[in-house]
Amino acid sequence: MTKNSGKEYLNNLNANLIKAAGHIGLDPWLVDYITEAERELHVKFPVKMDDGNVQLFNAFRVQDSTARGPAKGGIRYHWNVNQYEVKALAKDMTYKCALMGIPLGGGKGGIICDPKGDPNNPNGTGKPMSECELERMTRTYTRSIAQIIGPLRDVPAPDMNTTPQIMDWLMDEYSKIISEETGQPFKKIYGVVTGKPVGRGGSLGRGRATARGMFFTLREAAKDLGIDMYGSTQVVQGFGNAGMNYAKFVFDEFQSKLIAVSDSKGGIYCATGLDPYEVEEWKNDAIKNPNKSVLNFPGSTNITNVDDLMSIQCDVLAPAALEGVLTNITTPKINTKIVVEGANGATTNEADEIMYQRGIYRIPGILANGGGVTVSCFEWQQNLAEESWSEDEVDQKLEKHMVDAYRAAKDAETKYNISPGDAVYVASVDRVAKAIEKRL
Repeated sequence: MTKNSGKEYLNNLNANLIKAAGHIGLDPWLVDYITEAERELHVKFPVKMDDGNVQLFNAFRVQDSTARGPAKGGIRYHWNVNQYEVKALAKDMTYKCALMGIPLGGGKGGIICDPKGDPNNPNGTGKPMSECELERMTRTYTRSIAQIIGPLRDVPAPDMNTTPQIMDWLMDEYSKIISEETGQPFKKIYGVVTGKPVGRGGSLGRGRATARGMFFTLREAAKDLGIDMYGSTQVVQGFGNAGMNYAKFVFDEFQSKLIAVSDSKGGIYCATGLDPYEVEEWKNDAIKNPNKSVLNFPGSTNITNVDDLMSIQCDVLAPAALEGVLTNITTPKINTKIVVEGANGATTNEADEIMYQRGIYRIPGILANGGGVTVSCFEWQQNLAEESWSEDEVDQKLEKHMVDAYRAAKDAETKYNISPGDAVYVASVDRVAKAIEKRL
C-alpha cells in the first residue's frame, strides 16, 4: 500500500465511522475520539547485517483503541509500510474486534524493510534478508516497542511477510526483557503475541480461521437472501492462505464450482470448475511450476488482468488479497450476487454504494475476515489461562462468534435501512462508544 493509498484507506474508515456515529447519535467528543488513535509510536533502530554493514530501520506501532481491551493487531514487514497504512489497519482492528464481540481493541505495527528482496522496490537491492538478519531485526524492534506491548496492553500477531517463527522470536525477546527488568528467572510469556507455532503456545485452528469465518458469514447471508449455495459458482481473487482455504471450504461444503482464481502473478479460468486442492498442488510444485503461481494450470485459461477476473459472471466473488480492488471504476463491471471479502479494505466507500444500488450483497471484510482475529483472541485466552483447546472446540466457538457478529450487523442493517457496508460500522461503533463512556 502506498502512502497515498494508506491515507485514502484511513480517510475511508473515518468517513465510515462518522457516518455510523450519525446514525446512532454520538456526542461530538466521541466522534473526535474514535477518529484519532490513542497512541502512535515511531521508532528507528540500527541492525548489523550479515555483511558487517549497519542498516537503520524505521518502524511503527499504533494503538488505535484499548477501550474494549488490550490492543490487537499484526506486524507487517514491507518496504512500502508507512504510518498512514499502520494507523488505518489499527483502526480497522478496533472495529473488527468490537463486531466480533471479543475483549480486545485495535493495534497494528510495521517495519520498513525488504525481507524478500522484492523486485518492485525502487530502492531495494533485490537480495532477500537472511534468517539471521530477520531475527536480529525482530528482536531489536521488540526492544524498541517493549514499553507499550504486553499481554494486558497490546498483543501483536503475524501479518504481511511475518511468520509464526517471527512471532516466536518476539515472544522470546519480550520475555527476556521482562526477566531483565524484574530480576525474576526467565519465563516464557506466551500471551504477549499470537500466531505462534502450535507447539510454542499457538492455537489449533488458527491457520484456517479467516477462511472459515468467510464461509460462516457467506452461509448466513445466503440463508437470508434465499440463495442456494449448493453448486454455486465462485471466483476467488487471491489464492493465498485465506483465499485458498476459503475455496476448499465452499468446494467441500457447498460443492461449489470454482471457475476462476488468481494470485499476485495472474489468474486462471475454467468454465467447468477447478479443484482447489489440485490448484494448490500445482502452485506448490517447484519442479513442474518454478514460478509458484496458479498460472498455466492444466486445463485452464490464463487471465493476466485482475479486473477481467473479477468481471466474470458468478454467484460469489471473494476478493481475498489486496486493499482497494473494488472501486468506483472496477465495481460497475463485477457480475455477481454476493461479495465476501477476505481482504481488509477491499472495497472503497463509493464501491459499497454502487453494490448497494445494484443489489449485490456485500459481506465486508471487517465481518467476513474476522475469524482470524477471533481465533487469535482464543490463543491469547488459552495462554493467559494456561489451557489448550481442541480444534473442534476452537471451531465451535468461532462459529458462534461469526454468526453472532453477522446477526448484529444484520440487525443494524434492518433497523436503520442501510447497506451492509454501513451496518457493520454502526454495530461496532456503538459497542466501542459504550465502552468508552463506561470509563468516564
